Amino acid sequence: MTNFGAGHDGRRKRCAARRGGGERGFTLLELLVVMVIIGLLTGYVGPKYFAQIGKSEVKAARSQLDALEKALEQYRLDTGHFPASEAGLGALLVRPPEETRWDGPYLKKGVPLDPWGNSYVFRSPGDHGEFDLLSYGKDGRPGGAGEAADITNW
Repeated sequence: MTNFGAGHDGRRKRCAARRGGGERGFTLLELLVVMVIIGLLTGYVGPKYFAQIGKSEVKAARSQLDALEKALEQYRLDTGHFPASEAGLGALLVRPPEETRWDGPYLKKGVPLDPWGNSYVFRSPGDHGEFDLLSYGKDGRPGGAGEAADITNW
């Protein structure tokens, strides 16, 4: 009797391999195409995403300035004047020694830093009103444009 099974099995495996029926990975070309697509998407979406982050930091700084202004107004209502520049925004948390009508603290938490990690600038009396309150923006220096522009209460 002739054994057809052994030779027949070998031909079947070779045919299946030629037809792609076995396991198959990605070709280098397919991987390169995917990498190019990811790179293009990153190049398009990345700048738009980071621009939104910059806008949200400016909005956060404006919100914090508004909250500090309200706390300063409450301080003035209680004491009859704004804190001196020397006492700074810390007077919203801790009673200055000379204040008898202080009824704080006027902030729930500590005095916040601006979104870029810098302290807010407070001057009383101010150059633009009874007090000046500002952040120097992303660069932390006076002046600037865009995200580096000063954010003020005037």
